[in-house]
Amino acid sequence: MKKLAGLLLGLILAATLAEAQWGGTLRFALRSEPKTLVPHLVADESSELIRYLTGGVLIRQNRVTQELEPHLAVSWKLSDGGRAITFRLREGVRFSDGTPFGAEDVAHTFALLMDPAVHSPTADSFRSADGNPVVETLPGPQVRIRFPAPVAGLERLFDQVPIQSARPARKEMASLGPFSVGEYKRGSHVLLERNPHYWRKDKTGRALPYLDAIRLEILQNRETELLRFRRGEFHLINKLDPEAFERLAAESPGVARNGGPSLESDFLWFNQVPNSPVPKHKQAWFQSREFRRAISAAIQRADLCRVVYRGYATPAAGPVSPANRFWINSALSPHPYDSAGALSRLKRDGFSQRGPALYDRAGSPVEFSLITNAGNKARERMAAMIQHDLSKIGIKLNIVTLDFASLLERITKTFQYESCLLGLTNLDPDPNSQMNVWLSSASNHQWNPNQKTPATPWEAEIDRLMREQASSPDASRRKAAFDRVQRIVHEEAPFIYLVTKNTLAAVSPAVRNARVAALHPNIYWNADELYLAPETTLKKP
Repeated sequence: MKKLAGLLLGLILAATLAEAQWGGTLRFALRSEPKTLVPHLVADESSELIRYLTGGVLIRQNRVTQELEPHLAVSWKLSDGGRAITFRLREGVRFSDGTPFGAEDVAHTFALLMDPAVHSPTADSFRSADGNPVVETLPGPQVRIRFPAPVAGLERLFDQVPIQSARPARKEMASLGPFSVGEYKRGSHVLLERNPHYWRKDKTGRALPYLDAIRLEILQNRETELLRFRRGEFHLINKLDPEAFERLAAESPGVARNGGPSLESDFLWFNQVPNSPVPKHKQAWFQSREFRRAISAAIQRADLCRVVYRGYATPAAGPVSPANRFWINSALSPHPYDSAGALSRLKRDGFSQRGPALYDRAGSPVEFSLITNAGNKARERMAAMIQHDLSKIGIKLNIVTLDFASLLERITKTFQYESCLLGLTNLDPDPNSQMNVWLSSASNHQWNPNQKTPATPWEAEIDRLMREQASSPDASRRKAAFDRVQRIVHEEAPFIYLVTKNTLAAVSPAVRNARVAALHPNIYWNADELYLAPETTLKKP
């Protein structure tokens, strides 16, 4: 009888665990409208999140260990001095629509990605030299991709390349990731449904993901997001502002999680696009290194970290976070606050003060606008503090907050803006993942994108250095080249880096298996392994 009772108890516990780990809908906010659902055209954070949760990749970088793991490829091998990579594909895998995955899908995906007419932001990381890569399908099943020149860190780049179906019937809806897009209502939500054909299983052999669905509510207002989390309507907040973090930490210990330094930075830049609607005299300001460096020197970064981020940030020296210990140029320091030095730079560039106001050499008052995304309280506060700092040297700054879709429209299509305050999320510590930012021909070369030829000698030098590091198998040579890129960016200030933020997140007690990572997406990077415990509520304040 004791054995029978023990057996029954074990069965009950197993059934309870199975019930807790199976089904349910995870809910959290998407902070802007996704710009696209087409994987190879993704250039914004919301679209990237959907791509991550739905896309199946050949190789995945573990967001905690930062090690590469086999996914749709069971193995891979580099050859020809880093010019070629051969994948052995996982067999028996199917897309979410039930069609089989094979070598032709990899070939199709790479043809789409590298098509110069498409201008895929992801493709720039693979461009180490002129010429197109050649894709060969081999028995096995295997696929070999051969590049015109070596691509350093090549295997890491495939983390950002979801494989798309080569079949015409509804191929845009088919996915190989744990979820697929089930419904998208613009301005409302995106519903991601469980992929019934997802290939991964847990240690017991159970098919992943555990969840039935993920519902992403499109919600820009962060106060509303926090309120809904506290009510139990949302399960996660991937990025928490410091004030909300401290409030949650005081209310419910263990809910607010500090992951330490992230790979995210906030910065501002000036519109240097020659054919933009920006008045010519302002274009001349923005294209001047002395002007940009003066603006940088006039901003009190330490105050931004202390006031806006409550100490959960550090002043930024450049594009690489202190968390990225190998690639950061540790010889660089943030531009120091020096309002007198800022005025000296401006005077050398022909500017002068008349009373409290600053004028250029033609007598035009120095006034410009700064756009940033509405609803982002931290950036709105930063903009106000920058406005105050610049007023001390006679510059009038006008702040304009826009919904994220309108902001993206201005900085990528119409170029109807003068300066912008935004952030950059590095998806990979390796500099190759930033090729779409630093190459002058790239679409995310934000101050002057899609250049046919480099507009300045220093941009040409960055192009050369980025291609040099991208084609070298020698890690020390790559490091030296990227150190020099960081030095040029530090001196020329096309981006004025302000702060590097900590990873602050919130996790409901109902969510199991959640771990905060420095790499994006920080809290739901292992969404296929997340599950919901029996109904749990947050401790009320």
